[in-house]
Amino acid sequence: QVQLVASGGGLVQAGGSLRLSCAASGRTFTNYAMGWFRQAAGTGREFVAAIGWPGITTDYTDSVKGRFTISRDNAKNTVSLQMNRLKPEDTAVYYCAAAVNLARVRGQACDYWGQGTQVTVSS
Repeated sequence: QVQLVASGGGLVQAGGSLRLSCAASGRTFTNYAMGWFRQAAGTGREFVAAIGWPGITTDYTDSVKGRFTISRDNAKNTVSLQMNRLKPEDTAVYYCAAAVNLARVRGQACDYWGQGTQVTVSS
């Protein structure tokens, strides 16, 4: 059974940092692009960041550029999202996912989804 397990969420003050991690099990994600998405209460899920295979190409939504960094450790089958200078509007449930290429991650057409981890940024 393929699983993506996200962790690292929590409560942080505005301006602070959090690091989310997503661990994959059940298969390796060789040649897969990985991504992070978020969904705030009462809104739809939105794309946050993506990273291609093997980890050279990245893509971000405009609102997080310069603050968030996505990375992957292929040996450990994990993907991370370093979030700096957090803002209250970053508050959401964050999900990790995998797809066969970066474009499909960007389009939320992912093959595998993890459970969410809550990020709350207080003002």
